[in-house]
Amino acid sequence: MSGAIRIGDEVATTGSAGGALVGLETSVLGQGLPAPHNVEAAERMSSAIRSVGATPAWIGVVDGDVVVGLSDAELGAFAEPGRSEKVARRDLPAACARGGLGATTVSATIWAASLAGIRVSATGGIGGVHLSDPRDVSGDLVELARTPGLLVCSGPKSILDLEATVERLEELGVGIFGYRTDTLPHFLAATSSIDVDRIDDPAHGAAALAAALALGTASTILLCNPVPASVAIEAEEVAAAARQAEERAASAGIRGRELTPFLLTTLAEETDGRSLVANLALLESNARLAAEVAVALSRPSAHPTDDARGT
Repeated sequence: MSGAIRIGDEVATTGSAGGALVGLETSVLGQGLPAPHNVEAAERMSSAIRSVGATPAWIGVVDGDVVVGLSDAELGAFAEPGRSEKVARRDLPAACARGGLGATTVSATIWAASLAGIRVSATGGIGGVHLSDPRDVSGDLVELARTPGLLVCSGPKSILDLEATVERLEELGVGIFGYRTDTLPHFLAATSSIDVDRIDDPAHGAAALAAALALGTASTILLCNPVPASVAIEAEEVAAAARQAEERAASAGIRGRELTPFLLTTLAEETDGRSLVANLALLESNARLAAEVAVALSRPSAHPTDDARGT
């Protein structure tokens, strides 16, 4: 029967032992990064998570099932160009019915992770309100508002309207924190003009998550980790490149689920490949930070009740 949630062997073993798990999306491999950089991203993210004692839980649709904890062979298929379709949470029933490979976006990933008892996830940048059309809003935002957990990211993607996205998140009741920063990162740019509350260490992040779970606030905490300074791009340059990407998309008639992958590819061209280097670095950094939070959460002292566990 299609439509089942299947837990991978390593994830099941780690979870039953009370170990730390980190949920990971596969859309970044299937649509977000070109080959062979997507394979590099998967290796760097998994290695970063394992290096601090946590287990990566890659999530995707395989043969009609939502799999939480893909095997190496299953994960490799998502990195093959054109093999997978992009799947948001709303698309999961149809993707399961069709079978094949469905690469999960943030919304589908945090939904499946939460259902499997995984409270901490990592990605690059979240979706939001597009610059060219404020009616084009990512399903990530609503899912963040109704799914308990913590997501490490580097803020909204650089192709988005940052102010409008933050206003929408605030309206939906999603908590936004900066990791060792007082301003909101904007994906490829390390800073912005938007102030955020600050979290300075993984234990603090774990404590905030544990409190949110105990209170039943239901929404995801966004822990926004700036892109590493060595590869960050100035905000003005990113904004100019994003505008060029939007203009090219409009000229080509690109819209819908194809828009974000097109804009990210175009952004790499407009920045002479520097956005790709930065993207890989922030994905690895975010995965490591998420693992550190998950490890801190898995310790009994991190949560006040048995319901506030990370796995």
